[in-house]
Amino acid sequence: MSEAGFLEKYELTSNAWDEMFNMEHKIRAPYQKVIDYLSKESIDDLNKKEELAKRLFMSQGITFTVYNSGEGIEKIFPFDIIPRIITAADWTFIEAGIKQRLSALNIFLKDIYSNMFIVKDGIIPIDMIYSCPHFLREMFGISVPYDIYVHIAGIDLIRDSDGSYYVLEDNLRTPSGVSYMLENREITKRLFPDLLPQCRVRSVTEYPGILYKNLLAISPRQISNPTIVLLSPGVYNSAYFEHTTLARLMGVELVEGRDLMVDNHKVYMKTTNGRQQVDVIYRRVDDDYLDPLVFNPGSILGVAGLMSAYRKGNVAIVNAVGNGVADDKAIYSYVPDMIKYYLNEEPLLKNVPTYQLGRRDHQEYVFENIQSMVVKKTNGSGGYGMLMGRSASDSEIAVYKEEILKDPRQFIAQPTINLSAAPCYMNGRMMPRRIDLRPFALCGPNGIEIVPGGLTRVALTEGSMVVNSSQGGGSKDTWVLAS
Repeated sequence: MSEAGFLEKYELTSNAWDEMFNMEHKIRAPYQKVIDYLSKESIDDLNKKEELAKRLFMSQGITFTVYNSGEGIEKIFPFDIIPRIITAADWTFIEAGIKQRLSALNIFLKDIYSNMFIVKDGIIPIDMIYSCPHFLREMFGISVPYDIYVHIAGIDLIRDSDGSYYVLEDNLRTPSGVSYMLENREITKRLFPDLLPQCRVRSVTEYPGILYKNLLAISPRQISNPTIVLLSPGVYNSAYFEHTTLARLMGVELVEGRDLMVDNHKVYMKTTNGRQQVDVIYRRVDDDYLDPLVFNPGSILGVAGLMSAYRKGNVAIVNAVGNGVADDKAIYSYVPDMIKYYLNEEPLLKNVPTYQLGRRDHQEYVFENIQSMVVKKTNGSGGYGMLMGRSASDSEIAVYKEEILKDPRQFIAQPTINLSAAPCYMNGRMMPRRIDLRPFALCGPNGIEIVPGGLTRVALTEGSMVVNSSQGGGSKDTWVLAS
């Protein structure tokens, strides 16, 4: 198949940065080898590769769960066979920006749960902190190992029409998606074994090893083989596939709350050989469900007494409890100020302009311009509860405004950003679809490490800019080039 035939009818998306084509409709250099390679394949060959990818995802159980009408429906995560490519220069910039951002956010979390200097100096209003539902007074005075609160972060990046990268949001509680990043690469190796080395694509497979090394390093007991567990809500959780994958790759026990107990402010795992003390918990259970004696008394997902062991320093919890105050979407708008305040540096990565609907002037502006806005709940996730102003009806907007007025602090608005577009293989030809990027950063005693890649999410529906898997999005392998 010729290159011209392969790219026939590929139309550049209006007012959007195209990852493959420049404005003159010429292929960008990083994509040239990929296009040359693919153009030698027939449509039938590419269709077979696409079908193979689906079978591999199915056979390996690479799924997520969508909850609809109270029922959990397990689905295969859609995968596009065309990789998303990031140049070495772009990655160097992204990496530096994420490290800078996480350095400031870690300091912020330590500060906000101790001295609150950033509040006393008037950088962030105190009511913005106290009104955040994920600000936990129970964390005051707790010393966390090496002052690291954010051990694992997923920073969502988008690219505007001028090619600039923006941070859309910070995921600092229990960020998900890394297993899809790892599995996407394994699938791509099966589909295009020769192409990755030809393009000098950097590896992402070191992630589990780096995470395990960091978990070992924060063990409260200085012993040669500390006990590390991954605490999961169980098989009905939407990310359970990821929990099992990471536990297997790190060689740690996958447990649920019922498998653990607390005695004398120490956490133990129940085993067939008796109790075994637990040193580090990589938890995928939300704060509210961690300890029924402190948070939600009806929770059966956590461990009674866990916070007492945590406060005593007898167990390390990853990520730290109470991190949600730092990834609240209302606090997000203050991160550039945090970077200037704590690091005395200018932010490398830009924020998307954000309006606080708890502020009267911001609220009035957003209500007047809501057709060009995306309105979100400050603690929403998964693409749920958003209002896309340009596609919403007048009645939908009216209902949403009523919800905002009930509790304006819990909503923010951002102008619609034209996400960049990348080529996807659909119905036998290339078509542009909108994408974002979630790189995964690991913070340990020796600094911040970011595996070169991440999860590129794709809005598979034509014209859509909602990339979340729960809303019909898919993903593709992310290639960071070595040079």
